[in-house]
Amino acid sequence: MSTHIVTGVAGFIGSHLAETLLKQDITVIGIDQFNDYYDPQLKEKNVVNLQQFDNFKLIKADIEELDWQELLQSVDIVYHQAAQAGVRASWGKGFSDYTTKNINATQIILEGAKQVKSLKRIVYASSSSIYGNAATMPTPETLCPDPVSPYGITKLAGERLCWLYHQNFDVPTTALRYFTVYGPRHRPDMAFHKFFKAAIEDDAISIYGDGQQTRDYTYISDVVAANIAAGSVPGAVGEPFNIGGGSRVTLMELLEIMEKVMGRPIRKDYVEKAKGDARHTSADITKAQKILSYSPQISLKEGLTKEWEWIQTIYK
Repeated sequence: MSTHIVTGVAGFIGSHLAETLLKQDITVIGIDQFNDYYDPQLKEKNVVNLQQFDNFKLIKADIEELDWQELLQSVDIVYHQAAQAGVRASWGKGFSDYTTKNINATQIILEGAKQVKSLKRIVYASSSSIYGNAATMPTPETLCPDPVSPYGITKLAGERLCWLYHQNFDVPTTALRYFTVYGPRHRPDMAFHKFFKAAIEDDAISIYGDGQQTRDYTYISDVVAANIAAGSVPGAVGEPFNIGGGSRVTLMELLEIMEKVMGRPIRKDYVEKAKGDARHTSADITKAQKILSYSPQISLKEGLTKEWEWIQTIYK
């Protein structure tokens, strides 16, 4: 039986990915330190259903405290989802959390993988944040990265480490550059979660800037499918891939769809533009379509409906 590691297993993407793998009868070793960047109780909830599977093993630990060379001996694929997330929180004295969890932790896994020739793949969770204010829309992987946030810098550094270990030690790495992922189990600091929660509590939501900024939104099940393909397709090794949902809209258009999904208006509070936020994001997914056979399946309205159904179970 195949054994896969999912780091950040109690998180939004990690828990969904682990659940899909477990349903395919793959043995999953989930690693998470359950830190308090957001309510650890939400993370505990995310792993409750994983623990019902006999083929799931949870390791509660900091990535840097584990012996990765030993851990990887019996493992086929590592899905490295663990990271210190959040663009706005990456400024200031919290930056050391980003360098530790996004750069140092990634290097430790790669260093452990150097000697393990049985390892088939390390799939690194990268981010559209590495592009910054991209000059080309939709943005291809060939565009020179130019992050506009400290978070984006650390995600790019982690990705570059993957290529170094691939080129110098034949570590079979690949990277997925996620474009704004959403869906059930969404982190509470993320926009959709905050907007839905505010609507339930009849609070105004903060609109940073003029509301005309655009994002390419990607539903969680499409991201999971991309990870599984990146873990198995031979042509993925040594390559980065944009993973977008093909649903690029302005923030104001997004709010209109949300209002339709909820059947109620959203109150808006316009505030100053946030530092480090890219103005627009749009993924050119041609490469992922060609090599990974990636094709996003969930429309924005369908995905928002699923997230809204989930949010109501949390706040009612």
